[in-house]
Amino acid sequence: MKRIQWRSLILFCVSVILTLLIYYLTSNSSPDFSQPVSITYSILPVEASNSVQQGKEIILNGKKYQIPWSQWQQGDNIRTGISDIGTMNLLGLQLLGTQDPGLQPVRWFGTDSGQPLPILARFIAPYRYLDVTELIQLAGGQLQVNGNTLELNFPMAQISNIRQVNQPWGKRIILDVNRPTVWQVSQAKGQGLITISGQVSQASISDNNGPSFPSNLLNNTDEDDLGSEGSQATNSSLFSLEKTEKLTKINVSLPTSSGLNVFSLSNPNRIIIDVRSDVIVPKEIVWTPGIIWRQQLVKISKDIFPVNWLEIDQRSPKIYLKPIISNPNTQQGIAPLVTTAQNWQASAAINGGFFNRNNQLPLGAIRQNNNWLSSPILGRGAVAWNDRGQVNMNRLSFRENLITSSRQTIPILFLNSGYIQGGIARYTADWGEKYTNLSDNETIISVQNNQIIEQKQAEKAGGNIFPIPSNGYLLIIRKNAVAPSLLSVGMSVKIETNTMPPEFNQFSHIVGAGPLLISNRRIVVNAEGENFSKGFQQQKASRSAIGVTNKGTIMLVAVHTRVGGSGATLDEMAQIMQQLGAVNALNLDGGSSTSLALSGQLIDRSPVTAAKVHNGIGVFVNP
Repeated sequence: MKRIQWRSLILFCVSVILTLLIYYLTSNSSPDFSQPVSITYSILPVEASNSVQQGKEIILNGKKYQIPWSQWQQGDNIRTGISDIGTMNLLGLQLLGTQDPGLQPVRWFGTDSGQPLPILARFIAPYRYLDVTELIQLAGGQLQVNGNTLELNFPMAQISNIRQVNQPWGKRIILDVNRPTVWQVSQAKGQGLITISGQVSQASISDNNGPSFPSNLLNNTDEDDLGSEGSQATNSSLFSLEKTEKLTKINVSLPTSSGLNVFSLSNPNRIIIDVRSDVIVPKEIVWTPGIIWRQQLVKISKDIFPVNWLEIDQRSPKIYLKPIISNPNTQQGIAPLVTTAQNWQASAAINGGFFNRNNQLPLGAIRQNNNWLSSPILGRGAVAWNDRGQVNMNRLSFRENLITSSRQTIPILFLNSGYIQGGIARYTADWGEKYTNLSDNETIISVQNNQIIEQKQAEKAGGNIFPIPSNGYLLIIRKNAVAPSLLSVGMSVKIETNTMPPEFNQFSHIVGAGPLLISNRRIVVNAEGENFSKGFQQQKASRSAIGVTNKGTIMLVAVHTRVGGSGATLDEMAQIMQQLGAVNALNLDGGSSTSLALSGQLIDRSPVTAAKVHNGIGVFVNP
């Protein structure tokens, strides 16, 4: 009790000091934003009370963004928080490493270049929020809440000078601004866009189209304080300006395998845009007890890969994982991973197993809370876990038999699966309320209360819809693999289900993908043995994986292109997982599906480049 009182007292004192500082800065008619504001304090995290309001939409200077926010009562004050990853994407804050989930150092205007600004963080399920109350005021911003929408308005900064600098590692664009401001970054293959809440001075900009600028605005020069190695750039073909009423857009032409690192400096205020292939900034953030977010450059042979991953202690009673699907009412559908994670109220998520992008149906194992949403296929690798912290990875096969009252045993090849082969498949209420025939000339057998009640014939694929009994299932005979007469109306039947290896039966959650990468510390990649195509085996692509460390923690890992080159092969992904400390690891769906989400936002790539996915693995935190 005494400790909580001391925390509240310290926080109150800090709030008073910050309020006086804000008053001093904002009460002057012409505040001097060229000088850094150094705010240094260190206090123990204080548990936030129940939030006053929450929402998932922020309007910034008139434009809408889907970013979580929250307000809570602390003492006599209302505090405003934005999801930590949201502050990066919306305001331009650069999150720095921290071992304290309640205190997040950031790099932003108003601080000395070498001095981070500490911001209090609060976990209000399912996200971690940064208390930006003072930061908004320091930047001269105004906020208003309308329902579930937070409206933010910041004064426009003036951009007085832009210069481009060549560096050994790439190129740097420097913008001088007269005050702290906010920006957003979006990037796709070959293109980058930085949208700044600021305007280039009318006296400094011309009506030139394309990448040409007046000499008094664009300077190609060295920048001693930002890298004396820089050589003079000879042209401005790297980027172009687009001016609107309230915004300045910097369109950057990105060289192959290059990305953007955008941050700010003070004294004087500048926005720095680095274009480089090793764009990732190594860091380690303890996001909440039991979840650590890491970024790192990993060297494999002569190549370097930027890696983003979450390390999760699911043995913690507050943390659990489970498969999530894009449409909880049916197995058909795809959606951005962030949207699916938000709908399930997951704190974090990674994309899961394979699916057919055309018909949006699953192609592999998904077992949630002991229910098979989709059965395994082709003996491919899978990961299984339970709520006791136990995890198993292996190649997985599914065996199900239909046993009739006449003592016949008929194999069922697939359960709730979009993988179409000759034989019998079974569809339960976990598939949805109805089944639409997936191939030509199917025989549809309805089973209710363990008794066959109806047989029907479907002709052309997609031409018929059949209800799935809530207390039964449908049996689908494809390619006349079984004579319908063997399953006559009125016959009693029962189901026996097993997995190979049998220990998978003991796990309540399973996600299948493949191939298996590491088993008992050994690299065991065998894509051909798991029936993947030769093209898949040889492909270099963005990749995602799940691994288990020798400590029993789970790693959710996303890897994109190597520095200056292409994506990772399966063997390279296995080596990366091994270097990260995985003793067992499984490859998940990759390419454009590769997505890693935290706090309601992607942390591994720009959302404009991420494809929609069918399923994922969600991480849930009970506060």
